[in-house]
Amino acid sequence: MRIHSKPLAFFYLALSMSLVGAYVALSKPLAATFPVLLLAWLRFGIGGVAMLGWIRRPAAEPPLPARAKGLLFLESFFGNFLFTLCMITGVSLTSAVTASVTMATIPAAIALLSWLVLKERISLRVMIAISLAVLGIVLLAFAKPEASAHPGAAASADPVRHGLGQLLLVGAVLCEAIYAVIGKKLTSSLSPKRIAALINLWGFVLTLPFGLYLAWHFDFAQVPLATWLLLVGYALAACMVTVWLWMTGLQVVPASQSAVFTVMLPLSTALVGVVFLGETLNGLQMLAFAIAVSSLALATLPLPQRGRGQTFLQRDPD
Repeated sequence: MRIHSKPLAFFYLALSMSLVGAYVALSKPLAATFPVLLLAWLRFGIGGVAMLGWIRRPAAEPPLPARAKGLLFLESFFGNFLFTLCMITGVSLTSAVTASVTMATIPAAIALLSWLVLKERISLRVMIAISLAVLGIVLLAFAKPEASAHPGAAASADPVRHGLGQLLLVGAVLCEAIYAVIGKKLTSSLSPKRIAALINLWGFVLTLPFGLYLAWHFDFAQVPLATWLLLVGYALAACMVTVWLWMTGLQVVPASQSAVFTVMLPLSTALVGVVFLGETLNGLQMLAFAIAVSSLALATLPLPQRGRGQTFLQRDPD
């Protein structure tokens, strides 16, 4: 399905990042139960079973050229394999606050890479929106009190571990930017369903040797039913739903403009914490939310036209 409505594409992009933020927040018990690479392998396996019908090439779609096959591998390697390793390990070595601050640079990283690789023109309006998104996420991160009982507190106290964790989080930011840019290239020749299924298949292959080894030494009998159900929901959201939504939105939205929608990831994570984990929002956090949401409004709402006397911002096609 190819969409042509920009408002609908904006909705898909926002919903995709919102779901990512939600499952990141709700997947903490999974990371505490399963080793990272075993969790990734199980995730790709469940997602692969769910998307078996999406792998076959439609009759109207031409065979994949070698370049597209290479891009699919890179999309999975950076966006699935390396991102998962860098993000989960980075958070475990630092803290959620550190991760939030580092993730605040994702919109800027995507916009910069879109300019360098895709040669997309970044308008003044989108640049301002990206700046507001970064500011909102940074404020949201610093507004969170980091309790000493936080699981990452002990790890954060070790400067070597913390430094390594910070580098891994920066790596996760770069992986997310590469994922967005390659995804934009793939949507020109492949359907979102095929992209989701094929990059998931590569993710399964990449994690297969690690998953098999860890599974051989893991006691699956100790995992409660509720955790298995959470794993299935996490896999379907991470491998299937969010990827399809994001790739569908990228069909009509420039990668640089889509960068602003990554602000929904930390916002969604924070909201899940408030609704399901009993956390509260203070005044600074509310201000951060307002700034972040204003970045979305600036990047997506059409500006009024004023004929020949309009300003540069009003001539902006984005």
